[in-house]
Amino acid sequence: MCGRYDLSDNPAAIRAKFQVPAVPDFAPNADWRPTQQAPIVRSAADGGRECLLARWGLVPGWAPDLKFGNRCINARAETVASLPAFRQAFRRRRCLVPVNAFYEWSGEKGQRLKWRIALRDEPLFALAGLWEWWQDRDSGQGVPSFTIVTCAASAAIVPLHDRMPVILREADYARWLDVAADAQPLLAPIDPDALLITRA
Repeated sequence: MCGRYDLSDNPAAIRAKFQVPAVPDFAPNADWRPTQQAPIVRSAADGGRECLLARWGLVPGWAPDLKFGNRCINARAETVASLPAFRQAFRRRRCLVPVNAFYEWSGEKGQRLKWRIALRDEPLFALAGLWEWWQDRDSGQGVPSFTIVTCAASAAIVPLHDRMPVILREADYARWLDVAADAQPLLAPIDPDALLITRA
C-alpha cells in the first residue's frame, strides 16, 4: 500500500512540471497522510490540465459520509475497474498525484525502519490516482477526494512490502488522464533500477 508520501516542492514547481496554469496555495510537506488536503492534477474542461486540493481517501458520491474514504486511500490495480468504490472514477476521473517520494517500513514491530523511495532521475514525479466528488446532503458542501492506485511491488520494493504505488513517467501523463485511452497497461511496477531507496 501507499500510506504516506513526501511532497516538499512548492506550487511553482508543480505548475512547471505538470503544465497547469495555477496551483492552489499549500504548505509543502515531507509527510503527507490520509485525510489531508493535497494537490492533484486532473483534466480540465478546456482540454488542458488543472490542479486542485483534494482529500486523500476517495469518497464516492453514494458514500454515507467522509469516513468512507479512510478505507479508500489506495485502489488495487487488479480490481480498480470492477470494485464499486473505484470503477466509475477509473473510467471517468483519473488524476496525477505529485510527489517527491513515498515511504515504506521494514522490520519487526517496535524496531521498524522507515524508507524513502524516489526516482533517480525525476525529483518530482506522479503517482497514478483517481478522484471523486462527494456532497454532504445536509449542508450541500462538496468535497473532492482522491486515491492512489497500487500494483504488485517491483523487485526493489519486495523486501519492504508486497505492494507499491503505480509510478507514471512524464511521457504517460496524457495517456493516464485521457479516459478514452486504455490505461490498463500503465498499471504495472516501474523498472526497479529507476528507484532510489534510502533511510528516511
